[in-house]
This record gives sequence, C-alpha cells and structure tokens, in this order.
Amino acid sequence: MAAKLRTGGDDDLTENHEINVTPFIDVMLVLLIIFMVAAPLATVDIPVDLPAASAPQTQRPPKPLFLSLQADLSLALDETPVAGGPDALVAALDAATGGDKDQRVFLRADKTVPYGDLMEVLNGLRDGGYLKVALVGLDGAAVGTAP
Repeated sequence: MAAKLRTGGDDDLTENHEINVTPFIDVMLVLLIIFMVAAPLATVDIPVDLPAASAPQTQRPPKPLFLSLQADLSLALDETPVAGGPDALVAALDAATGGDKDQRVFLRADKTVPYGDLMEVLNGLRDGGYLKVALVGLDGAAVGTAP
C-alpha cells in the first residue's frame, strides 16, 4: 500500500543550503542577559572589618615581643609605654632585643586605628631594620607574618 505523492512533473524542489540562525540568536540573547545580571554580582563592594582572624595559631617563641598600637595612637612595647617618635621606638626595640634585628615583633593594633597610622608604624619598624613583623588578630593568632 504505497502511494506516490508527487505527480510526474520535473519541478523538483530546490535544496536550501542556508542555516537557520534564529535559534542561535535566541541562545546568544539569553546568554547576554545572564552575563548582564551576573556581572554586577561578581564585584566586591563590602566594607572591611579586619581584626578577627581564623588563621591557625603559630608556635610562639619563648618570650614573644609584643608591640601594641592603641586607639589613641600611643605605642607600648610589651607593657612599657614608648614615648617619642619612630626613633624612640627603634631604640626601645634595640634595648628589648639586645640589637637582634632577626627577632619577630608581634604587632597588635586596635581596630579603630586608621590604616595610614598603622602603616607609619610598620614603616618605622622596617626603617629600623626589623623586617620580621607578625600582625596579631583577635584570638591572638599571628596572621600575615612577614619572612
């Protein structure tokens, strides 16, 4: 029970060699919308509150040397206040370490201290030759230790 639908004419259908691009355009528009929505979500615009740290605690030396920068920008070496500028700080560090510039200094800073003032203290330590500085977080763990 076969049937021939075409009649005996020579009017063969011409082949169409074009690709239908409409589905591709639809897919591209959907991808464009997805990326337009996702791109603003990928940027980071969050205020930072750094003092708490979750880094594992490092091994403390037998007698750690703590330098504290308080909220009023006063410095204290262990429990002794350091009066004066960076020169007095370097002199106090030299007296506490016996001139050993390789000893690690643990720097504790109040969370309200401006970043620029903290950098001034770090620059003073570097200028004095103390390159091994560890920042101490809320739980006492040293984070961001320099070599």
